[in-house]
Amino acid sequence: MRNEPVFVKYVAEEIARTKGISFDEVASATTANAKSLFKLTSKLSLT
Repeated sequence: MRNEPVFVKYVAEEIARTKGISFDEVASATTANAKSLFKLTSKLSLT
């Protein structure tokens, strides 16, 4: 199986399940990390 962008949602769901947190918490944390890492200033949509 190849790593494809379409699988990001499933990876986030598995992270949430494993850590016992919500999908929204994972989405918020990973979005904040990406904004910080890549110095993004524009709003990113979580959808």
